[in-house]
Amino acid sequence: MNKKTIEHLAKALEGDKPIMGICLGTQLMALATGANTYKLPYGHRSHNQPVILAGTDRCFITSQNHGFAIDKTTLDADWTVLFENANDGTCEGIKHKKKPFFAAQFHPEASGGPTDTEFLFDDFINMIENYKQNR
Repeated sequence: MNKKTIEHLAKALEGDKPIMGICLGTQLMALATGANTYKLPYGHRSHNQPVILAGTDRCFITSQNHGFAIDKTTLDADWTVLFENANDGTCEGIKHKKKPFFAAQFHPEASGGPTDTEFLFDDFINMIENYKQNR
């Protein structure tokens, strides 16, 4: 349904300007890179949805409202899972391995923890600062 947006995002992902996706932005970013999404049986809807930061045992409490998830097995080799849902193991975020691109399927601005994932905005600002310094 968002084909034009996906086309624009795919073009933006050819560059190296920092990009942060939130909620639908995560799905659009994945689709723009060739990954697939699928409909969840019931969706993730509410505060207090736990996610695990990939490669760690750190759990964050998030606010979620989505009915689709990214099929992890279809991610391009340049991308990796950033967060997984602790309840069902679905992908809750993705990250490019080299470029300053990442996305969270949940809403870090909604203060689910209440500030558990606030650091994502700091990470994004740091990416922007690094980008500006290297120009």
